[in-house]
Amino acid sequence: MPEVELLSPVGDWNCLKASVQNGANSVYFGSEQFNARMYADNFGLQDIKKVISYCKLRNVKTHLTLNTLIKNSEFDEALSLAKRAYEAGIDAIIVQDIGLAKFLIEHFPDMPIHSSTQMSVHNLEGVLELEKLGFKRVVLARELSIDEIEYICRNSNVEIEVFIHGALCICYSGQCLLSSMAGRPFC
Repeated sequence: MPEVELLSPVGDWNCLKASVQNGANSVYFGSEQFNARMYADNFGLQDIKKVISYCKLRNVKTHLTLNTLIKNSEFDEALSLAKRAYEAGIDAIIVQDIGLAKFLIEHFPDMPIHSSTQMSVHNLEGVLELEKLGFKRVVLARELSIDEIEYICRNSNVEIEVFIHGALCICYSGQCLLSSMAGRPFC
């Protein structure tokens, strides 16, 4: 049986403490930039090290979301944020932008890079491509059935993550920009 990990989203100290105190094995959070929940509560740059320290003390893993598409003009800033988190001891970075992911995989080989659900990976072929690129975990699209998830798990060697509950996207998971065009971003 595969190992099960309870990974909880957190956006502020109250959410972080509630998740950790109620059994989360890992948490994921965004900073003020480059995450799909930009309009939700997020930790400031000055908080990243404190969040990681709080979690490490309690044996909880931390994952930073850099799960937006990165413009050329933003690349150095996104890389700086990833480096800051790496130096603070982040356990993994969740990425949407394939160019940023490839750079991080090549230049920080001991830091696990996870694909974001924003990548809309919904089949074995997509998982195998990300596995070849060096991703350690693939977060599958939420529209997959249990049988499809099981098929992917049996036929790949990368960690697979699935949402058991997610935001109220009004389109397809991983396509939050499209959802946000209808009004307030839900993802």
